[in-house]
This record gives sequence, C-alpha cells and structure tokens, in this order.
Amino acid sequence: MSVEQRVALVTGAGQGIGAAIATHLHRSGSLVALLDRDEESVRAVATGLNPDGTTALAVRADVDRITELESAVELVGSRWHAPDVLVNNAARTVAGSVWDIALDEWDGVLATNLRSVFALTRLCAAPMRERGWGRIVNVASLAGQQGGTVAGAHYSAAKAGVLVLTKVFARELAAFGVTVNAVAPASVRTPAMDALPAGRADELADAIPVGRLGEPHEVASLVGYLVSDSAGYLTGATVDINGGSLMR
Repeated sequence: MSVEQRVALVTGAGQGIGAAIATHLHRSGSLVALLDRDEESVRAVATGLNPDGTTALAVRADVDRITELESAVELVGSRWHAPDVLVNNAARTVAGSVWDIALDEWDGVLATNLRSVFALTRLCAAPMRERGWGRIVNVASLAGQQGGTVAGAHYSAAKAGVLVLTKVFARELAAFGVTVNAVAPASVRTPAMDALPAGRADELADAIPVGRLGEPHEVASLVGYLVSDSAGYLTGATVDINGGSLMR
C-alpha cells in the first residue's frame, strides 16, 4: 500500500500540534481525517488543506463520548476506508494546585487524555491488525515522565498512563505489522501557551536547555517519521522531543 492510499485520523486537529500533524501528513500524501470537538476550528483547518474535502475531512466529535468516536470511525471508513494511521493527540489541561482538583474534574481530564486513547486505539487497531499494517502514535508529554505543575496533576497522571498504554498496545500488535509509539514534547508554542499568565511562557523557555519553546511543526515531523514505512522496527517507544529538558 502506497502512502498516497493511506488514511490517517488525527484527534485534536483543530489547532496547535494536532493541526500541524494533520497538515504534515496531508502534505506527505495521506488522506487525512481531522477530528475535534470544535467544529468551526477543525473545518477551517481541513478546508485550508483541501477545500473540496476529497483528501481532508473535518470530523466533529468529542473524544469524551465513546458513541461519537464510534460514529467518527464509521464516517472515515465510509468516506475512504478504516484508518491506517491513528494519532491520539486530543487533550485538555486545567491548571491549578493538586489540592484544588475536584474529583469530577479529575475524572474529566482522565477521560479526555487517557480513556479516549484506550477507546479509539481499540476501534482503529482491529482493522489494522487484519490488514497487517498500521501506525499508532500517542502524543504524551514531558509532564507524564517527570510530573508537572503547569498543567495540573491530573494531566500529568493521564499522560503517564498514555506512556504505559502505548507499551501494552505495542506488545499486543507487534506481530501483526502494527507499531504503537508515543512522543513526549516539552513546552510547545501552541494556543494553550497564549492562555498562560504574562511572562510564564518566557520562564518556561528559559528553563529549556536549547533556550526556546518547541514548535508544532517539529513535533509533526517526528510523528511523520513514526508513521512511515521506515519506522517499522520501532514500537513501544517513547520518543523525547523536549529541547534537552530530559536527557537520557
């Protein structure tokens, strides 16, 4: 199967890293389904890639709602075929002290950032396994590797869970030609950074050895490699992209 025939599904594709990943995969020749709960934003990105919708499809769905994920996968399959590539990028953060997190808020962040990865991977991996080829990339975070206070303890815990879930699915699918990997960015220049208090983004950049925030296109390029044929011997890995914030 050539890359031109492959179908990629990217969640949280309405802005930031997700939009950059969708753009990169589309430019590489894949048919790309962009999923986001913000219909206006994701439609704008998809239309910018392909106005007539033949190679870029906007899909409005909330990853917290399993029925909407099921419908989204069915829609992609009916338009093209079941995804060959899945990028689990959708996430949300709620800043605040660990002491201020309400239990409902904890459950909500875990649902978006972790449960959705579990649910959508199961939906998409079965057809990949049957075809004997597939690529799954989970967007984790440096916060999931060493904890973090900027995005909240629930965010960090969920991203740590994503790293373990990546290994579990990688082991389950390795014999079927399906790889599952994670990328772990540090602070990246996205709309979420714009919402931080004045000067906070500069403080984060100063703490990174390379002296700057990451750019969405840099994460997208890494994901592009992980979903390529060249990365077939790489699975169950967490690939750091953090400007030297965690060296190992």
